[in-house]
Amino acid sequence: MGFPLRYIEPIYRPPSEAHSLILPLTDGCSWNRCAFCEMYTAPQKRFRTRDAAETLAGIQALGAQENAADIRRIFLADGDALTLSTRRLLEVLLAIRARLPAVRRVSCYGLPRNVRNKSVVELQELAAAGLSLVYVGAESGDDTVLARINKGETFASTREALEKLGAAGIRRSVMILNGLGGEAMSDAHAQHSAELMNAVQPEYLAMLVLSFPLGEARFRAAFPEWTPLSIPGLLGEMAQFIERLELKRTVFRSDHASNWLSLRGNLPEDKAKLLNQIQSALAHPENAPLRPAWARGL
Repeated sequence: MGFPLRYIEPIYRPPSEAHSLILPLTDGCSWNRCAFCEMYTAPQKRFRTRDAAETLAGIQALGAQENAADIRRIFLADGDALTLSTRRLLEVLLAIRARLPAVRRVSCYGLPRNVRNKSVVELQELAAAGLSLVYVGAESGDDTVLARINKGETFASTREALEKLGAAGIRRSVMILNGLGGEAMSDAHAQHSAELMNAVQPEYLAMLVLSFPLGEARFRAAFPEWTPLSIPGLLGEMAQFIERLELKRTVFRSDHASNWLSLRGNLPEDKAKLLNQIQSALAHPENAPLRPAWARGL
């Protein structure tokens, strides 16, 4: 028997889902207008929802395979599975529970607008059926930066979505983009992003570095006044962001392939340690454990 799922490359998933089964519910991203994002710009990744019968048949076939008990985590792809109706998502989650009982975590990306389109009761139903973690690309808490990058969100709209997920008992992994505001808006980007995180208290928080594997043309067309930060500038912005965080219980990571300096810690207890690591890298760049440029492939 061949592998029962159909993939359309390229396939993306968060780093922490490296050992998860990728289960496509959609192809591409329903928004797909963010100036910085190249993930779903290929022609074959034009947005569409997968046929429900195909998805359910794939889950059934996976459950019939000898290694079904080895599937412990599932990531619902592509860019925003939450664009599907609650009814469709419940069908998938209940099929996973019935056919793949060894699964202990189901996660997905979630655009704030798609989260807001569901009530807290609907999200609670999804949580009860097995959806336990949603990755939300907030990118920034600054409304001007968000407008420049065509995010289609604001501080308030992202906050509402993250608070809804939290109220439903779904864990949130939030991503902020280091360098997104460029030199001119670095302070505002760091300050307002920290304020957003303080307001919503996410369970997980990651800071990635703005990167352009396919070139900067698309981004600069939307944000022509943007000037990139140097490596010290990026580290300084990260320090400003972390310094302003007032989190009660959050796992923090900046160990993505895009990050020059890899950081890992729990907040608030590791805040001083993280800041010391950044300050040490700024004060002694010759000894800093920076990731070489060749190793920053995405």
